[in-house]
Amino acid sequence: MATLREIKRRIVGVQNTQQITKAMKMVAAARLRRAQENIINARPYSRKISEVLHHLLSAEKDFSNPLLEQRELKKLAVLVVTSDRGLCGAFNMNVIRTVEEMLETEYSNLLGSSDIDLYCMGKKGGDYFNRLPYNIAEKYNGLFSSLKFDFVSGFMKNLVNRFVTGEIDKVIVVYNEFKSVIQQNVVIEQLLPIKREEETEQVHKKHVEFIYEPDKASIINSLMPKYLNASMWRILLESYAAELGARMTAMDMATENAKEMIRTLQIKYNKERQASITKEIIEIVSGANALKEA
Repeated sequence: MATLREIKRRIVGVQNTQQITKAMKMVAAARLRRAQENIINARPYSRKISEVLHHLLSAEKDFSNPLLEQRELKKLAVLVVTSDRGLCGAFNMNVIRTVEEMLETEYSNLLGSSDIDLYCMGKKGGDYFNRLPYNIAEKYNGLFSSLKFDFVSGFMKNLVNRFVTGEIDKVIVVYNEFKSVIQQNVVIEQLLPIKREEETEQVHKKHVEFIYEPDKASIINSLMPKYLNASMWRILLESYAAELGARMTAMDMATENAKEMIRTLQIKYNKERQASITKEIIEIVSGANALKEA
């Protein structure tokens, strides 16, 4: 049976933990507001540049570019976007499990060789896959603490060069998309080669035919790097906002669980204290009765 001192020590320990989880929830909430603003600002540009590019590609059926080249898959690059820190529920493991399932089902013929390169963007993904027989091309730790667009443009330039020179044949990114504070969806998205999306007749009617200067092909060539940079920038912002939302939810649940645990321990403490007092009273009364009989 636990002594009163042990129960009291446990109550104090849980109270200290509750203060920490509550503080972490407040910090995540404050950062989430800024992250939500960033993703809300980034989405329209990314969506519009994608819309314009694919509209032009659908209009120029015979247009060719190395970034559109569909070739036999011999080398695959997978960008695994996780967080640098834990305490955010199943945020990281959802991405990691999705990557493993995708590789084991869709790309099982490449497993066990050096034909899959992992780019781990976030410490948690790098730490996990570093213990397994996967080829990690690059690890980016501490990325989200000072996320800059310059990093994205440099990273995508290197990735595009590897694709154009034939070092890799396909680039896939797996990340958490921000939906709300309590909802994050794991998304698998192909970055390279850029897919030609066939527009339906109804969607095509919504587009106004413009006169392009100098010409459509030149505009497509100039839009492609911007499209890739905007997509990667949006993905990283989505993941960061989703991480903060997941951490805020996890810390809120931890705070509530600590509150319930404190209540349970307090009841147990009161019962033990009452039992101790009752025992002392019984001993006093029994001693008094013994003196009377003597």
